[in-house]
Amino acid sequence: MSNSLKGIIFAFLGTLNKDGSPQVTPTWIGIVEDEGQELILINTARDRIKQKNVSRDPRVSISPVDEENPYSMITIKGRVVDQTTNGADEHIDKLAKRYLNAERYPAHSSNVKRIILKIKPEKSFYLPPRYIEYLEKIK
Repeated sequence: MSNSLKGIIFAFLGTLNKDGSPQVTPTWIGIVEDEGQELILINTARDRIKQKNVSRDPRVSISPVDEENPYSMITIKGRVVDQTTNGADEHIDKLAKRYLNAERYPAHSSNVKRIILKIKPEKSFYLPPRYIEYLEKIK
């Protein structure tokens, strides 16, 4: 999984609202090895809708966008298995370095408590790059 999630990959995180309707958020992602298993990390602020949703129902769906070919398709279904504030500020700085080439996350605020959502992938689907011949023509 981690090879397909290297680089500057934006992902769409799907959670379930209280009424059962879907809620989708574009987000940065990271990966960590934990006890021999890869977990997907998403850093957010405490009490944002996605954090509230996964606190009530930990099921999520993640759809990363391949920067090399956006016509590839990856869908990951999983569960949030942990939420932690430990190291969350440092983690968002690390993501800011990767995604913005900034030493520090520019939107840090003393009014916002960062939290890391740790997601255990349970099922994934991958459709390899398509339409490559058309992408070459438009470059």
